[in-house]
Order: sequence, then structure tokens, then C-alpha cells
Amino acid sequence: MNKEMLIAAIIPSLIFGGCKAGQEIKEQPQTAVYQQISAQEAKNMMDEMEEVLILDVREQSEYDEAHIPGAVLLPLGTISEKTAAGVIPQKDSAVLVYCRSGNRSKKASQALADLGYTNIYEFGGIIDWPYEKE
Repeated sequence: MNKEMLIAAIIPSLIFGGCKAGQEIKEQPQTAVYQQISAQEAKNMMDEMEEVLILDVREQSEYDEAHIPGAVLLPLGTISEKTAAGVIPQKDSAVLVYCRSGNRSKKASQALADLGYTNIYEFGGIIDWPYEKE
């Protein structure tokens, strides 16, 4: 078979073989999302909202050293459907998430969003928190 015949045989199969009329395109599932906000925005929410949960996702020893007043501890490594449900009353509860520097809080926020929580706000780390600490 010469080169021209080979090309003539391959091109139609590429054009017509890969596309089927009426074939549905499957959409990729969207990744659940959370919102990233500044410490100032988090502080405003704490001051203005009646019901907002402040979630510290560091370890117990870090929490014991210093934490934001009213914060509830749920270490990143312990987040599951069951532990989250025990701390966060409703899937649409407003939750402000922080850690030491912002790395764990991003992971925790995504984990919570993946579990179906819809009102998650990540605001970084306590090392950048210019307000009151206990």
C-alpha cells in the first residue's frame, strides 16, 4: 500500500470515527467551593452576624497556646462527615475557618465544602490576626 492510499484510508476514519451525531458530552462534576476572605472581613462578620461559627483547624496544643475568642476546635486531620456534623449545626451555617498560617484552613475549608457545607469562609492564619486572642 502506498503512502497516498494509507492517508486516504486514515483521514475518513479520523474525521467520522471520532464524532457521532447526537452524542452527549458528559460534564465533569464541579468541585465544591468555599470563599476566601480577609481577616478584616472575618472580623466584620463576627461582629455583625448573630450566628457565625469560628472554626480553628489546628491541633489542640496550638489552640491551647492562643485562639480567637469563641473559636471551636476541629483539627484538620479529624474532619469527617461525623465530626463536622458534631460541630457545625447545619450544612448552611456560616463558618469562618482559620489555622496558623492559612494552609490547613484552605484544606479544611475544601473538605467541608466537599462534605456539602455551603457557607464556608476561609480567612487564613492566626499569625496574621490583628485582633483579640485568648
